Amino acid sequence: EGIVAVHIDGTTGAMVELNCETDFVAKNDDFLAFGKALAQLVAQRNPADVAALSALEIDGTTVEARRALLIGKIGENMSIRRFKRFAGDARLISYLHGTRIGVVVEYAGDEVAAKDVAMHVAAMKPVALTVADVPADLIEKERNVAALKAAEDAERAKAEGKPVQSAEIVARRVEGSVQKYLKEVSLFAQPFVKNDKQTVEQMLKEKGTTLAGFTMYIVGEGI
Repeated sequence: EGIVAVHIDGTTGAMVELNCETDFVAKNDDFLAFGKALAQLVAQRNPADVAALSALEIDGTTVEARRALLIGKIGENMSIRRFKRFAGDARLISYLHGTRIGVVVEYAGDEVAAKDVAMHVAAMKPVALTVADVPADLIEKERNVAALKAAEDAERAKAEGKPVQSAEIVARRVEGSVQKYLKEVSLFAQPFVKNDKQTVEQMLKEKGTTLAGFTMYIVGEGI
């Protein structure tokens, strides 16, 4: 359990994931305030990692001491899992879906369009900005899944006495599955949630808006 907290001040900002053990604590006002304070501290002080963040002070008390006090007060363990700081020329906008999903978009152009993209990311959960940005390990995993399915289909056809597709056709099917996957997980290629007649890329072009990147945190993701 836990929360995602965001702090943005102009073109500088931060997003933090703070974990706890129960949903009850994730709704605690002190816990929520701690998360917001951490995001602000990351944005302002630029710590190198969680250990460096823990050594910084909030109102004269280190983050680690404050965490320990909060654990004593609430009676439940909590930990700072990760954070990302944003600083540069790009404008920043965020969207929080409750406290469990947080998105920060780095953009230039129309603020409403950028906010819509942040909401789209939270809903559709792309893994990369463009098809070219999708991590190679994810592509290979998808290719292996498609190849395994093709092999199973071939075995079934053989058992039923039906014609088995040639290696060339199978290879095309596998590659087709990979290309379909790439479009499904790439932000720019996804149909825009507010108008599925156009892709996110087409919507942004229409609005004269460019994206430098996006970051999404989902509480507990990958644990």
